[in-house]
Amino acid sequence: MDLPDMITRLPEADLPFPSTAVKTNVLQSEHGQLVFFQILKDVEIPAHSHKAQWGTVLEGEVEVTIGGETRKYGTGSSYYIPAGVVHSARAPAGCKVIDFFEEPDRYRLR
Repeated sequence: MDLPDMITRLPEADLPFPSTAVKTNVLQSEHGQLVFFQILKDVEIPAHSHKAQWGTVLEGEVEVTIGGETRKYGTGSSYYIPAGVVHSARAPAGCKVIDFFEEPDRYRLR
């Protein structure tokens, strides 16, 4: 599934991954950031924590470790990471995920 132009023309997030590996589009408000992730190459997100995060898998499957518990989430599955909980993830090429971050400035925009 290709994301529509109304999403792909949104600004990109400044991530610690090259845009050749992860493509992003960000919708931001004073209440949080909604980020559309398109994984172009396999990526591993190291363990970290921040304010709350909710996500859903649009396409493919991701492996997320939340508070030491690892689980796979497939198309249509959602996950919630409470504020301050350490988490990490593995996302293979081809998957698409939407994440909502409680922090309105989780990522700087490019």
